[in-house]
Amino acid sequence: MPSRVEFREDRCKGCLLCTEVCPTGIIQQSSRFNQKGYKVTEITPDMMSECKGCAFCAMMCPDYAINVYTTKSAKGGGK
Repeated sequence: MPSRVEFREDRCKGCLLCTEVCPTGIIQQSSRFNQKGYKVTEITPDMMSECKGCAFCAMMCPDYAINVYTTKSAKGGGK
C-alpha cells in the first residue's frame, strides 16, 4: 500500500501551513468547512499516490490534525 495522509477535519483550522511544506504540492484547501467553521485541507484521491510519506505536513501542523502512514520499502535485500 502506498503512503497516505489522513486529515482530522475536526481539528483543522485551515492555517495552510501543511500546504507550504509539502514537497509535492498535493495538499490544498478544500471547499468544505468543519464544524468550527474552518475551511479544511485535503489531498484529492487521484493525487494521494503522489504522497512520499515524508510527514513534513504532520510535523508542521500545530493542531495535530494530520496522520501520515508511510510505506515501508525493502532495503538491503529485503531484510
